Amino acid sequence: MFVMTIYFYKVDEPYGCFSNFSPHPIQVEGLYWPTVEHYYQAQKFVGTKDEKLISVIRDVQTPMEAAAIGRDSTHTLCPDWEQRKLQVMWRGLLKKFLTHTDIQKILLSTGEELIVEDSDRDYFWGCGQDKTGENQLGKMLMKLRQEIRQGLTNTT
Repeated sequence: MFVMTIYFYKVDEPYGCFSNFSPHPIQVEGLYWPTVEHYYQAQKFVGTKDEKLISVIRDVQTPMEAAAIGRDSTHTLCPDWEQRKLQVMWRGLLKKFLTHTDIQKILLSTGEELIVEDSDRDYFWGCGQDKTGENQLGKMLMKLRQEIRQGLTNTT
């Protein structure tokens, strides 16, 4: 069987709704987040001396601004961030695709296709410039697609 690959990256391109920058707000633990990117970046500072950045990130206008604050190396990240980041991303994606059924349908319409975040700079979440990256975001989307199909997801 021939499996095609779906590449996504920019919000305004095909499958752009798979991007964490897509304008699909989520609510997690009673807090509203404009995008998954806002939520993800803010979680880096839970319980740190830079915890005040959480509300700053939530209030910035664009996911690009949220990412810039979250990636600023002068800020203190949670000591266990590397262990928690996959769980945080999963929670954000779950909320996004269970809240917005229009994009859930798009995700489900991808069949068994390989989904790849076509980031040329990110070798963890994306495939990187030479396509050797881990593609963790694509892998999570494929897992989520499977779980939605099998009715395994819940909103917690």
